[in-house]
Amino acid sequence: MTRMVQVAVAGDVTEAEELESILQAAGIESQLEPAVDHHPAETDNTPQKVLVPESSLDEARDAIESLTDPDDIVADV
Repeated sequence: MTRMVQVAVAGDVTEAEELESILQAAGIESQLEPAVDHHPAETDNTPQKVLVPESSLDEARDAIESLTDPDDIVADV
């Protein structure tokens, strides 16, 4: 199994899904996971980590940077 690494942190699920769409359009697999711990009963729209295969990290960064405004991305790793 390929190790997944963080390429970005999105401020909420909607932003994370937008980044996921950008990566998918570039042919890069991605996964989302919460960036902060929260109670399972809470339905808050928490920040999300955007994960990609380690071997695709540079390509994923390039795809995100070329298709987004730098101010839209909460944090890069």
